[in-house]
Amino acid sequence: MNSHIGTYITQKTMGESYKTFIPAKLPPQSLDLKELYPHLETATKSIAALNAICTSIPNTALFIYMYVRKEALLSSQIEGTQSSFSDLMLFENQQKTNVSSDDVEEVSNYVKAITHGLHRLKNNFPWNRHLT
Repeated sequence: MNSHIGTYITQKTMGESYKTFIPAKLPPQSLDLKELYPHLETATKSIAALNAICTSIPNTALFIYMYVRKEALLSSQIEGTQSSFSDLMLFENQQKTNVSSDDVEEVSNYVKAITHGLHRLKNNFPWNRHLT
């Protein structure tokens, strides 16, 4: 690994070996931006491709609506909630769900948090730790 980024050291615990990454001290003594140009070019091309795909989506608001809910469901299921997409739709329309209302409410709160963050970004809120 490049030494100005950091190094790996091998350690042992209870007879088992593992590697630990030790980052270099900040600020770096020198930074060669030429190394970043190929990555910047790749990132720029990827953003342009994503932008082109977005123009082919007929209703981006609906796409974002569905994507946010799917993300909330998947993230909440990692934590053990039993809610499904149909349960979330029923809950948001104030109808009876097939699972615990606590589970669905947790997913719904996740949706509200993501929606709040997206709203803040659309209104030029700076992208930093205050967004969380």
